[in-house]
Amino acid sequence: MAGTSDDLPLSQRLQAIREQWKLLRAGFDADTLAARAAELEHAMQVPGFWDDQQVAAQVSAEHSRATRRLERWRGLASDVDDLRALAEMAEEDESVAAEVAAQMATVEEHLAELEEERLFSGRYDAGDALVTVNAGAGGTDAQDWAEMVLRMMMRWAERRGLSVEMLEASPGEEAGIKSATFRASGENAYGLFNAEQGVHRLVRLSPFDAAHRRQTSFAGVEVSPVVEQASDIAIEDDDLQIDTYRASGAGGQHVNKTDSAVRITHRPSGIVVQCQNERSQSANKATALAMLRSKLIEAEERKRREEIAREKGEAQDVNFGSQIRSYVLHPYTMVKDHRTDFEVGSAERVLDGDLDGFVHAYLLAAAKPGRG
Repeated sequence: MAGTSDDLPLSQRLQAIREQWKLLRAGFDADTLAARAAELEHAMQVPGFWDDQQVAAQVSAEHSRATRRLERWRGLASDVDDLRALAEMAEEDESVAAEVAAQMATVEEHLAELEEERLFSGRYDAGDALVTVNAGAGGTDAQDWAEMVLRMMMRWAERRGLSVEMLEASPGEEAGIKSATFRASGENAYGLFNAEQGVHRLVRLSPFDAAHRRQTSFAGVEVSPVVEQASDIAIEDDDLQIDTYRASGAGGQHVNKTDSAVRITHRPSGIVVQCQNERSQSANKATALAMLRSKLIEAEERKRREEIAREKGEAQDVNFGSQIRSYVLHPYTMVKDHRTDFEVGSAERVLDGDLDGFVHAYLLAAAKPGRG
């Protein structure tokens, strides 16, 4: 991978590791995190803690995240301390140099993970994400492209160790999808997927054109935080238009015989959500309402970012309708992020879910002082 230090002498690699560790340590308050983990653990031991299942689950999840971070941090601290002695051994005995180099590579990988984790400072970054992919301009090509983007996003989630649950998919007339929504669950799911919001542009020879001409297609990705308790978001019944329809399962899945799928339109905002993965209409309605809450929260967050950008006098585009990345399959292959200029020559690898480089570059850029 470009930018690695594999070719440097062990002494220089050790120095770089120690400097990076020093910077990370300066920005990480292990004592505060340990105190928070202890506070949460105490709360979990109070009689009646599990009486409120929803609150208990949130506390338990936060405790797990804090405990994992502490364990990773302490383990890495121990590994960095051990490297000095190992590097000295390698200088005296070249036969252990390869083993020491492998250990350094592991430490460098863990340092990169902690560095990335430091970038998740948003209010909802640590939680789950609701991801919606919509076909844009381009007809059947766009609907096929939307399905490709959906597959890419879900594969990336699985690579990151996140679990995915499909909530709704509306198939295209000839191929692909018009839209689909899934929930990504796991540590920092929203912080990760938030980097993928925007329009994804594809240039390729159309497989749906008899003349096989070059076609440009667009797919939009929307991401909202999943917030289990959103008492600050008021949803009035009179503001909702609720429609039911027959759920359809793509790819040979079961097809419900009743109108169990639910579509909810929030009239004041124009936001539309739908769910068809549950077996009953009431369950689909409950899930759709949760989706609506998440999208309303994201709309509020977007408004807040726009206000911050205006106050700073920044010209940056904080709307998510902007084109963020181009995927070119003809006449050459390349994927380029227009926000960071990060690019990869292997489009196939990216479409198979290798998005880490793009996301890491965006998170680093977004974390720089002066960014909204």
